[in-house]
Amino acid sequence: MDLRFLYSVILTVLPVTELRIGLPLAITFARDNNIPVFLVFSAIILLNILVIFFIFYFLDIIHKNLMKSKFYKRKFEKFLNRFQKKVDKLERKYSAVGFIALTLFVAVPFPGTGVWSGSLASWLLELDRKKSIVAISLGVIIAGILTLFGTLGVINAFS
Repeated sequence: MDLRFLYSVILTVLPVTELRIGLPLAITFARDNNIPVFLVFSAIILLNILVIFFIFYFLDIIHKNLMKSKFYKRKFEKFLNRFQKKVDKLERKYSAVGFIALTLFVAVPFPGTGVWSGSLASWLLELDRKKSIVAISLGVIIAGILTLFGTLGVINAFS
């Protein structure tokens, strides 16, 4: 059995690697097994988007429980107050840019700029959850398309 698709799924949901590593592996698997690339591409994109909901759920639950610790609460509130003051200034001036910035941050197909980082930034900044999910999802789609074209270009260059 070819485990490349399973590996690509695992890599897609992990921080840092995400679809930037999982998608090329899934595409090579699809091409080697005569599976439509669009089908595999869609599955990986959908999986990466579903990770957004897991991350927000995880952050909400873990954070809520950690806030019971006086040490964590004091440190987090101190960090958040400094962070929030800077964000408030920017948010007043550039509220429309936030959505685009979050989308582009997630869309850059480099490790560390995907769903995990975008969701964490959105959560820390207490951005509107629905808008963040849309922005991060759009970023995933853009990153997926860029990664798809890059992978197909490399595969075709060596074929």
